[in-house]
Amino acid sequence: MYHATGEKKKAFWYATLSGLAEPLGAVVGFFLILPFMGDATLAIVFGIVAGIMVYISFDELLPASRVYGNAHTTIVGISLGMFVMAISLVLFKLI
Repeated sequence: MYHATGEKKKAFWYATLSGLAEPLGAVVGFFLILPFMGDATLAIVFGIVAGIMVYISFDELLPASRVYGNAHTTIVGISLGMFVMAISLVLFKLI
């Protein structure tokens, strides 16, 4: 948003509103699926959300980072994020 408008305040407020939408959606979604909540439901939902995030990372963020000259930093960030998630899943299984 900052690169599109050049206004830091506008970019900040749009980012803040976008960030507030996520917890609100999480609360609404929680109450919608609460009656169906179980291990299988969580596994399916986590798989779908993970697929969406990987798609967004590679299809939207990576090309945008090339435009602004930070492609290598983005690739390292994506790789480290996947590594941290994989390690956390392994450690969670061990506990």
